[in-house]
Amino acid sequence: MARRDYENEPNAPEANSLVPAASVVVVDEAGRILLQRRVDNGMWALPGGAMNFGESLPECAVRETREETGIDIELTGIIGTYTNPGHVFAYDDGEVRQEFSICFLGRPVGGTPAVSDESTAVRWFAPEEVDGLPMVPSIRKRVDDWRQGNIPALR
Repeated sequence: MARRDYENEPNAPEANSLVPAASVVVVDEAGRILLQRRVDNGMWALPGGAMNFGESLPECAVRETREETGIDIELTGIIGTYTNPGHVFAYDDGEVRQEFSICFLGRPVGGTPAVSDESTAVRWFAPEEVDGLPMVPSIRKRVDDWRQGNIPALR
């Protein structure tokens, strides 16, 4: 399904959906960040997605990372809460979803990078390599928030 992101754009369609979601900045022992290239918009992004009934948001973060990248993780912190009502995702089925996402910090504990039906590539990047990658502004903000380093521990 194709997706178009609108962030603070006056011509954006009006939201008709609000879905809790999680994303994860996964950082390995070498300080590299795990990213996937999305099928729906061709951009590099953090692993993540919508929460299912019967799971917590941290469980969602772990599940989505495994499904989208092949990497098993442990959550270690929270990067931030992202709920900009001016940021919507328009899907080709007519859904226009308002942003509602918690971004976690995690570390790999197993698995091997692998593409999914939602990605065309999965790779580890040094932080300085991320600047030149095509990325939607909301994901770049999460990555930049991680790079600035004020991350409270997950308790």
